Amino acid sequence: MTSSETKQELTREFSGLKYILTSGMRSKLLLTIYENPKNLDDLRNELKKPSATILHGLKELENSNLVKKVHKYYELTSNGYLITTNMIKLIENWYSVNKGKLFWNNHDLSGIPDDMLKNIYLLKNARYVNSTTSDLSNAMNAYLAQISQARKLKIILPIYSENHFKHLIKLLDGTKLESLELVISEELERSMNQNEYFKNSLLNNEKVKIKIIKRKIKIFLTFSEEFVCLTLFFKDGHYDDSQLLIANDNDALKWALTLSTYY
Repeated sequence: MTSSETKQELTREFSGLKYILTSGMRSKLLLTIYENPKNLDDLRNELKKPSATILHGLKELENSNLVKKVHKYYELTSNGYLITTNMIKLIENWYSVNKGKLFWNNHDLSGIPDDMLKNIYLLKNARYVNSTTSDLSNAMNAYLAQISQARKLKIILPIYSENHFKHLIKLLDGTKLESLELVISEELERSMNQNEYFKNSLLNNEKVKIKIIKRKIKIFLTFSEEFVCLTLFFKDGHYDDSQLLIANDNDALKWALTLSTYY
């Protein structure tokens, strides 16, 4: 199938997507019976709608091969389950983006591959920390509070920052941080090697593992077994340390690990 034919097929399928999403009842029915089959009484109690309205929606979904009736219970077909699973993903992606709209909208996203952007729903529980004119170090302090408790750290590091380096060295000199993995560019490695203190305390530290890549890095990602921190660059290329994403749940850790593997 050519690219043009594929686009035509996708355009035709979009009408099916609109059919589901433009109807509150059809969408709610799919979501309501997603995990467990429901009978009409269950659906009426959960949706707070009359039987006639619910039955009309169920009939439409049956005709589209998304729902089937087994005895007195309505359940999703295999197609219905796949469609609803991806509809939930779309809703969660929308929620995640809208929740952090200032963070995402203000920054260059080119450092995050498309497959990771499609899974932004994994960051739905993240919180966003912004520095203010009255507290310019708010985001940085929140970041330091996270890394100071870690036993193991992985950092995709895009910038030469003596401030960050000194904090990392302080943690390495302590007893809590057991290991640090740095992913840096060739350019950043050359700059760090020119400073004897950073060269010996970071690059040549036995607790530190260095991975050097040729591409330019456009994200600052830090994660451990307990948290994820992400900062980005402005669209004009300048690094922004005033807005920080922090997450502490397994979904976010999964997202960070996948992104780290990509780099």
